[in-house]
Amino acid sequence: MERLFCLFAAMAALFSAPVNAERVKDLGQFQGLRANQLTGYGIVVGLAGTGDDSLIYATQGVQGAVSRFGLTIPTGVNPSLKNAAAVLVTAELPPFAKPGQRLDITVSAMGKAKSLRGGTLVMAPLYGADGRIYAMAQGNLVVGGLGVDAADGSKLSINIPSAGRIEGGATVERSIDTGFTAGEHLLFNLHQFDATNAGRIADAIDKTFGSGTATVLDGATVQIRAAQGGNARTRMIALIEGLNIDAAQPRARVIVNARTGTVVINGAVRVGAAAVTHGKLTLKVDEAPTIVQPAPFSRGETAVEQASDIKVEETANPAFLIKGGANLSEIVAAINRIGVPPGDLVAILEALDQAGALTAELVII
Repeated sequence: MERLFCLFAAMAALFSAPVNAERVKDLGQFQGLRANQLTGYGIVVGLAGTGDDSLIYATQGVQGAVSRFGLTIPTGVNPSLKNAAAVLVTAELPPFAKPGQRLDITVSAMGKAKSLRGGTLVMAPLYGADGRIYAMAQGNLVVGGLGVDAADGSKLSINIPSAGRIEGGATVERSIDTGFTAGEHLLFNLHQFDATNAGRIADAIDKTFGSGTATVLDGATVQIRAAQGGNARTRMIALIEGLNIDAAQPRARVIVNARTGTVVINGAVRVGAAAVTHGKLTLKVDEAPTIVQPAPFSRGETAVEQASDIKVEETANPAFLIKGGANLSEIVAAINRIGVPPGDLVAILEALDQAGALTAELVII
């Protein structure tokens, strides 16, 4: 009866959630339930003369591949491997992946290979951070890029032809023990630190499963008293991830990319009362040199006489007032009235911040 009551309570919480609510599963994830990176080294064969040629790594890789079939390359011989390339293979092993399941892999050339188009990856092991083999990779590559070399030395490259993917190109050989069923508690970690969201998640869990089920450890972690057994815990996680909460408004931030001039302002930014004016100063220098010829039968030399014309133009823009507590739409409207390029906009935002009129964190990346 208690489990049935929890189920109905969770369903009621789901259907009664406000329209603008955020799901718990979108705000963070349970500790330990994450993907693991796998990496391997392999050889791609079957290329149309766009391989590594005499790269030593490719040669050693081919030697290792043919040695599995009892073949050997004579010592001191360095074959020209234009149809083969040494590559790195990467993949992600999702949580609870079981032996026999398929993984998508990415294959990237290590050396001078111009293109992997039309190539086939020879069976290559994929290793985890602990040095153990967790998957085996093999298959035909799909390359989105294109590279062409002409006889006169001209080249054309579209996208990146030296990297490709193989859908389902790896087979899981060993699963990872996540310790999911061990211990008395589960930890839910938020993607971003926010004490308000952590508290609201804990309140939603307590409301669904009973008071004292969830405890806020800090602004990024909620500890949950979990049911015992894999089946009960999985069902509990499914219910928790489906809960909806009123997510707290993010911290007010203005993000400025100094390299590209991109400025991003989130909806929590507010600007206090301020008067802003922006002028434009243009300096124009015109050079009109003239040739001066010496008088006839004189010993003078032809000379160049410099003539410079310097003009200064200043475009004055009238000041306008930003009322206190301006929201995002009003800030955007004010920026459009100024009509300044991104570089000048950054200077205005910094000046507003120094004047104490910008209620936000100014982040320059």
